[in-house]
Amino acid sequence: MGTVTAADPHPSFLADKDAKVFVAGHRGLVGSAILRRLLALGFTSVVVRTHAELDLTRQADVEAFFAAERPRYVVLAAAKVGGIHANSTFPADFIAANLQIQTNVVDAALRCGSVRKLLFLGSSCIYPKFAPQPITEGALLTGPLEPTNEWYAIAKIAGIKMCQAYRIQHGLDAVSAMPTNLYGPHDNFHPENSHVLPALIRRFHEAKACNAPEVVVWGSGSPLREFLHVDDLADATIFLMDQYSGLEHVNVGSGSEVTIKELAELVKEVVGFQGKLVWDSTKPDGTPRKLMDSSKIHEMGWKPKVDLKQGLVETYKWYVENVISDMK
Repeated sequence: MGTVTAADPHPSFLADKDAKVFVAGHRGLVGSAILRRLLALGFTSVVVRTHAELDLTRQADVEAFFAAERPRYVVLAAAKVGGIHANSTFPADFIAANLQIQTNVVDAALRCGSVRKLLFLGSSCIYPKFAPQPITEGALLTGPLEPTNEWYAIAKIAGIKMCQAYRIQHGLDAVSAMPTNLYGPHDNFHPENSHVLPALIRRFHEAKACNAPEVVVWGSGSPLREFLHVDDLADATIFLMDQYSGLEHVNVGSGSEVTIKELAELVKEVVGFQGKLVWDSTKPDGTPRKLMDSSKIHEMGWKPKVDLKQGLVETYKWYVENVISDMK
């Protein structure tokens, strides 16, 4: 006779809206979007802490927090992040802080005994610099990383492996999601440390404000990039918390590409800059193509909803209302 097992007595994540959900990193681009989505869905007990209230790099503090709050679900969106300059200047900070955050949160989630599920959010930089395109989940650890952010990438790879190890040895339902390039409200628009899309928004806005005749952008504009609105990632996160329980990490991307030239023209249009767009082809282009293979999550039933132009309009509006207004 076969073994008869009882049905899982636990409700699904979306049916458990009174449960405590700890969102680590709720002030960042990703965490803030997940927090907004959970509240919009009617979750009544979302727990958050600022860095001043809870330093996730301090093991004793994290263990005390979990013992006191006893959350049922954890979304780990907290990380030390930065651009190429920051990664190159402070490699020890990037590898140490991210390893500490992940280790403390995942281990405390197991030890407190209340956590039913944990989702760890990584980054597409975990993949080899020259991974075949589009990049599948299986490309992990098949080649050298991009040197400019390898410290951060190695920490994120360790986070994936930690979730897998805790699942194998301890039965902790820990899953990992790897998003593609993200954008949206609460992005980093810093003039030196921001990524390409927020950097373009800022440069075109500043050029428009001072009636500059042109904006110069590095490279030829030919590299292809994939972008996902952070609200779509928040939806995917909720979907995976509800629907997925597996060992392998899951890519989360839009599946569509745009050249940097097309992106710059779109940002120029959205911002309303009337001058010329000039390409400095003496400057490097970077990786010619970076596209995630997100067929795994798409086949599960999740698809992105936010059109790139619509998302850029909303992001620019947020930038003007929050970043620019704060500078005045």
